[in-house]
Amino acid sequence: MALRKLGDSAFLYPGSPSTLIRVLDGEAVLVDPGHGSGRHKDLRREVKKLGLEIKAQLATHGHADHISVAPKIDAPLFMHRFEFSIAESPLNRELLTFGSKAPEGFLVFQFQEEVKVHAVFEWEDELFGMKAIKLNGHSPGMTGFLDDENGLLYAGDSFFGERVINSVGLPYLVDPELYNASIKELQNYAESGYLLIPSHGKPVEDEEALELLEFNLRRVEETESLILELLEKPMRMDELAFRIMEHYGVEVTPQKLALNLVPVRAFIAELYNEGKIEADVDRGLKWRVRRD
Repeated sequence: MALRKLGDSAFLYPGSPSTLIRVLDGEAVLVDPGHGSGRHKDLRREVKKLGLEIKAQLATHGHADHISVAPKIDAPLFMHRFEFSIAESPLNRELLTFGSKAPEGFLVFQFQEEVKVHAVFEWEDELFGMKAIKLNGHSPGMTGFLDDENGLLYAGDSFFGERVINSVGLPYLVDPELYNASIKELQNYAESGYLLIPSHGKPVEDEEALELLEFNLRRVEETESLILELLEKPMRMDELAFRIMEHYGVEVTPQKLALNLVPVRAFIAELYNEGKIEADVDRGLKWRVRRD
């Protein structure tokens, strides 16, 4: 795989997630180093080809697929303060994703060794020539990195490529309202001409970026309407997730079903708080459209 040059001082190494390499003062900063048995070697090789050493690592958030090779790269790791406990504790990450300790093999990406976060930052902080931008909704401290010099925004998992969403069913989110707010923030950057880089999917700009962001928004809105339609009949949450996946033509596997249960729980909480659905105990916890 070859580096893609994005500007005078930025490169993108492909993958899922992709890794941004930002050059600053003759050294390299990695954004989302990623996962995989040889990923750290690939990144070190590409940085060496540029005649550079790795100065630091930044992470958009603490999910394992974004940072599991970080300990194998000899450079400090920086992360938003809401994310460091997720990164440093595999159990915390499993709690966020599964709701408890997960059965072996249920989570697609799991940490192979302990991750150490060396420093935390806040949104709006300036870091190695980039600005930390609040883009939460996918995770509590989800952060984008705005690079004005190169006209780009590395947006992490604040939005997804169409192929990724269609393969799973729902965009992974923990708060639909925050996710939508982040998408709308990204629309402002797209309209201002920035190149938007999702971690999972190709970089997009101009009309292509706006269309993809609208696709993400539309899937969230469709899902809210679909849930209200399905809950005309009382339904357990796992059954609801199953029916949503069927609706979108997604192959149902235990792992994908567990993954979709996270955003489904988030949608349920939002609709319940809005007074649109109610809980019912009928040989198990079920949800249904509220009857006034």
